[in-house]
Amino acid sequence: MPKKKVYRKKRKIRWGRILFLLVFLYVLFVGAKFIVSLFDSTPTAAGQQRTSAISTKVKNLEPKIQIELKKYNLEQHSDLLLALIQQESRGEGTDPMQASESAGLKPNTIDNVDWSIQQGIKHFNTVVKYGTNKQVDFPTIVQSYNMGKGYIDFIAENGRTHTEQLAKQFSEIQVKKQPDVYTCKGDKENFRYPYCYGDFTYTTKVMEKYDALTEEKQVVQR
Repeated sequence: MPKKKVYRKKRKIRWGRILFLLVFLYVLFVGAKFIVSLFDSTPTAAGQQRTSAISTKVKNLEPKIQIELKKYNLEQHSDLLLALIQQESRGEGTDPMQASESAGLKPNTIDNVDWSIQQGIKHFNTVVKYGTNKQVDFPTIVQSYNMGKGYIDFIAENGRTHTEQLAKQFSEIQVKKQPDVYTCKGDKENFRYPYCYGDFTYTTKVMEKYDALTEEKQVVQR
């Protein structure tokens, strides 16, 4: 066989191997993404997959959450705490419960996940007890995790039932007390502006995530 033909044949074989390797790596990459998506999705009634309301990072915190809740006899609120953490941080960072301020510290001072969960659930227990004593509804208690115990007092004096409109009013009162602090960073396009103290939609967002998680679990159990 002429040398040129042998060389061309070897070159074809070499390029064929390279092409096979590239295809193999692509298939491996796509497969890995699919497997990861399975851990962050929930089967629907039709057998398809949908994105979970709660991220894998948040779900991984559940054992620690349950241990802390048990200390306060609040184990029944495990799913709610998952929804709350999803809203607060999506499980990211060293303070997933954004609990630094509830401990009298500056935001994001807490630099340990365990500490964050301990302080966050301690704060949650405080507002649960205080809200129960003040006979406000549970959405008020959820909102007070974000706005503090003062919100419970405000609602107790204004019908005992949380609404976003009342949360706006409470936020406005706090902004007027410290207008240089609660500014939404000067961003008038921020959905909270001018109600820059806390998030007046907090309860709505947390409960939406909680309801979605409850639905997911019901689907899995079918």
